[in-house]
Amino acid sequence: MSARIGRAAWEAGREPADVRLLAVSKTWPAEDLREAAVAGRRAFGESYVQEALGKIDALADLGLEWHFIGPLQGNKTRPVANAFSWVHSIDRVRIAQRLSEQRDVHLPPLQVCIQVNVSGEQSKSGVSPAALPELARAVSSLPRLTLRGLMTIPEPTPDVAVQRARFASLRRLRDMLNSEGMTLDTLSMGMSDDLEAAIAEGATIVRVGTAIFGSRA
Repeated sequence: MSARIGRAAWEAGREPADVRLLAVSKTWPAEDLREAAVAGRRAFGESYVQEALGKIDALADLGLEWHFIGPLQGNKTRPVANAFSWVHSIDRVRIAQRLSEQRDVHLPPLQVCIQVNVSGEQSKSGVSPAALPELARAVSSLPRLTLRGLMTIPEPTPDVAVQRARFASLRRLRDMLNSEGMTLDTLSMGMSDDLEAAIAEGATIVRVGTAIFGSRA
């Protein structure tokens, strides 16, 4: 997987070191994550709070970095605020406020991304591009959070041109916010089937599960 990311980066004229691999480990048992960690994976993405907390506890000896990447309900923010280093899926100001209020003051700031619905799917989480600037301003003002960038999960398509267009739209949104005075450095976009297109359009974190752990039952 590192070789695949490296090839995609070089083809895009980028340094491979500028693209981080996040191993999407939701539904996989702690033993599989331990094997992946031994193989060199250090950052893991989880979507289900209770499942993730068990794995975080079981693998505490490894010093791993944990990213929450799934939809987050208001009644689940406290454990996420304190067990994770990153949250990629903020799409409402109230969720961000709760994470800020509940983050332990003795921990480093929680690194967060705003999830943007770039393909307009009614069933998909994420703020609309039109509503993004207001939400970004609100999130960036909250204590104990650091707004790092944007995340998206576009509608799947085998059309590489469409993939690239959607990822490019997220990059332009990030650049627009930076032109207004923000300092966002993260684009969390691209998965096993479309990471090359994402890297070509500036992804800094690609979220890969199937290509690491295999297909889920």
